[in-house]
Amino acid sequence: MPFRLSVARALLPALTAALLGAAPALAQSGNFEIELNTSAELDNACRLTFVATNNTGLTLTKTSYEVAAFNAEGVVSQLLVLEFGELPQSKTRVVQFDLPDMKCADISRLLVNAQDACESSDGASDVCMKSLSASSRIPTMPFGL
Repeated sequence: MPFRLSVARALLPALTAALLGAAPALAQSGNFEIELNTSAELDNACRLTFVATNNTGLTLTKTSYEVAAFNAEGVVSQLLVLEFGELPQSKTRVVQFDLPDMKCADISRLLVNAQDACESSDGASDVCMKSLSASSRIPTMPFGL
């Protein structure tokens, strides 16, 4: 047993250095992340809160996505455009969107259908869709591509 402990002690600095060295690589993943964070029932709408993070390496001057909302039967009930606006590199933004005449419980899933706008100071880009990562914290409301 002492041999195993000494091997573990010898490997610990190398393992720690490897894990710490990986942290900057994860922070600069090169993706555009959108997370469906929460939903809330309003009087005549469902309010969705998203967290968007721009890790693309570009300062984006305009970003928006076309999203389809599916009802409980799996039928598209609304197509909407979610506008995230300007997002500098490594910037995280929280945005809320109200889906009128919908109850949150009636939404079975959300699908990113297309990139509506993705612009940097260099002009239009496809990086917003090519590097998109979508996820949901709401188990009953998946959000993806």
